[in-house]
Order: sequence, then C-alpha cells, then structure tokens
Amino acid sequence: MKLSLSGKKAVVGMIFIAPFVIGFVVFIAYGIFTTIRMSFSDVILAGATSGVELVWNNFDNYIQAFTVHPTFPEVFGTSILNMVIDVPLIIFFSLFMALLINQKFRGRTIVRAIFFLPVILGAPAISNALLSARAMMVGGVSPASAEVMASLGSNLNVDVNYYLAMLGDLAIPPTLIGYIVDAVHRINNIIIASGVQIVIFLAALQSIPPSVYEAAKIEGATPYETFWLITFPMVSPLILTNVVYTIIDSFAVSPVVTLSYSTIFSDYNYGLGSVFSLVSSLAVCLILVVVGLVLGKRSFYYT
Repeated sequence: MKLSLSGKKAVVGMIFIAPFVIGFVVFIAYGIFTTIRMSFSDVILAGATSGVELVWNNFDNYIQAFTVHPTFPEVFGTSILNMVIDVPLIIFFSLFMALLINQKFRGRTIVRAIFFLPVILGAPAISNALLSARAMMVGGVSPASAEVMASLGSNLNVDVNYYLAMLGDLAIPPTLIGYIVDAVHRINNIIIASGVQIVIFLAALQSIPPSVYEAAKIEGATPYETFWLITFPMVSPLILTNVVYTIIDSFAVSPVVTLSYSTIFSDYNYGLGSVFSLVSSLAVCLILVVVGLVLGKRSFYYT
C-alpha cells in the first residue's frame, strides 16, 4: 500500500490500540449495554436458575435518583467538587516533585522509590495490613498509646485563624484562601494519588534533548525562561495524559462509585444502582471531552 508517513503512523497506532478495542468489544461492551437496559427497568430476581427479569419502567429510576433518593444528588455533586479541587493540585504537585527528583543528587533513586511507595501502599492488601497494625498499636498492644497520642495532639494545637487572617491581610481573595485551605486538608490524599503522575512527568523530563537546554543556556536564557519556554511546552502532552488519568482515578474511588456498588450488591436495587453508575460515567466522559478539547489545543508535540 502506498501510504504517506502520517498514514503509516496511523496504521501503527491502530495496531497498538487493537488489543484494547478487541477487549472492550468482547468483555466490556455487553456489560455497558446490560447496565443501560437495567437503568430503564425494574430488575426482578427470578431465582438462581432463572436469572433476572427486566420490566421496562421508562425514566422512573432516573427520576427517583435525582428527586427521591436522599443522598445521590449530594454524593454526586461532592464527587465532582472533589475532582475539581484534587486534579489541579495533584498535577501541580506531581510536576513539581518530578522537577525536583530529576536533578542530580546522591540518593536520587531512593527518593524516587519513596515517592512511588504510595502507589504500592494503596493496594487493598497493603492498606488493610496497615490499618490492622494501626489499630493494634492504638488499642491492642499498648492501651496507653491512645492516651499518649491524645496528649501529643493537645500540645500541637495551631491557631489556623491567625494564618487565615494573615493571608487576608495580603489581599488574597477569599476564594483562593478557601482553595488553599482545602489543599492543606487534602495533602495526604494528594501525595497518595501522585505516584503514577510523578513517574510519567519524570519520563517526559528525561526525554527532552539536552541539546535544547544547552542552546538556551548559550543564548543567555534564565532558568525561569527555560522552564516556561522549553520544559513546560515539552511536557504539555503528558500534562493532558496525567489530567485524564487523574480524573478517571479520582472518580474510580469517589463516593458515588461506592454508593452505586452498595445499592447494587447490598440493597439489590440493580436498576437504581445502574443509574448511579451511568450518570457518573457520563459525567466523567463529558469532563474528559472538555479537558481534551481545551488542553489538546495547547499541547506542544515535538517531532
């Protein structure tokens, strides 16, 4: 076939995504179709041998989810709000840490491993073991340890209002102050959720040709100019990748997913739980489309 260079690259790209497409059609597409059917039906459990029976009820499940269910609208809104707050903080923190650990210093490999540890520690088996160990330390091995921790906490009180007033005296807008306060409250979650993003940014930084930095240094560019004119544009495609990954990862562990799971497998309300799952998935897809359109036009692709 007489293909242009762009056509050959397109064929190679299709070959790379072919396993995903095949896996999606074979394993996921039918499940999505079944979930859509359940969301418009009353699901009746007919028995262990007969399976389930679907009785069409139009939009009753959707109306119940948004007007009758006591917690879904709040949980859904909270999940989106948490995503809006967390994603920029995670991206900023990941890029900042990648820039730091990309420098040459002793023990660099150990530091990189430490920042990737939250990804490993986030595994269910590891997290359950850590929770058991914490419970044992607080009340199992030493009954006095809880009192010691309480006494330490009482001696470490910080007057937060003082720092908030100081930020206000600097003419910082209240909205920005509230965002900073939320960021401080979420610092633990931000660090835990940044492991993969740091690795991706680190790979992007190491792929930038050193000759570009050498040319900028010869031309007299400052570190500030080097970052904004070379480093940031060169890693911008990976910013889009990390934003997409972070949004999906944020919703995967969001309260609305937990609510959907409990509604289906604890309350056995398959129709309503399917609505929760579909609405959250459609929200994620819409957000991803908007983010892709906005960041895709501002990404620089080095050839």
